[in-house]
Amino acid sequence: MTNFTHTKLQLTILLISIFSLMSSCANAQNKSELKDISLEEYLLNYDYESRIDMKIKSAQLVELLNDDKAILVDIRFEEEYKSWNMPIAISIPLPLLPKNLDKLDKSKIIVTACPHKDRAIIAMTYLKTKGYKVKYLTDGLLGLADYLRGNNAYNYIYKL
Repeated sequence: MTNFTHTKLQLTILLISIFSLMSSCANAQNKSELKDISLEEYLLNYDYESRIDMKIKSAQLVELLNDDKAILVDIRFEEEYKSWNMPIAISIPLPLLPKNLDKLDKSKIIVTACPHKDRAIIAMTYLKTKGYKVKYLTDGLLGLADYLRGNNAYNYIYKL
C-alpha cells in the first residue's frame, strides 16, 4: 500500500468516525427532550427560550386540546377538584403525581394547571425532569374558565 493510499484510507476512516459521532450527538440531543434529567441539569440549561417554552395561555391550550396534542392536568388537591373542576382536565393532585406518571402520554404536551400557578409550576418542573414535554397554564384554571365562555365554549365543544 502506498503512502498516498494509506493516508487516503486514514482520512476516510477519520471522516466516517466524525460523521458517526456527529450523528450520535444529534440523536442524543433529540432524545434528551424525552429523557429524565436532574433538576440541576434543568437549571444549568435554563435560558430565555426555556422560560418562554414553559408557559401556555388558555387560547393556545384549547387549540392543542382540539388537535389532541395536549393533556390538561389539574394538580389541585382532591377536595378542591371535587368542589369544582374542568371536565377537560384529568385530576392528579400534586402529592400523587410521582405515583401516577403512567397516566400521562409522553407523546403529548402535558399542561399543568391550578387556580393561581404555584402548584402548576412545581408540577411542570417535576415533569420536565422526568422527560415530559410540559408547560404550565399561565392564566390558571380561573383564566381557563373565563376563556371558555360563550362562543369559545361553543367552538371548543363542537370543534369549530
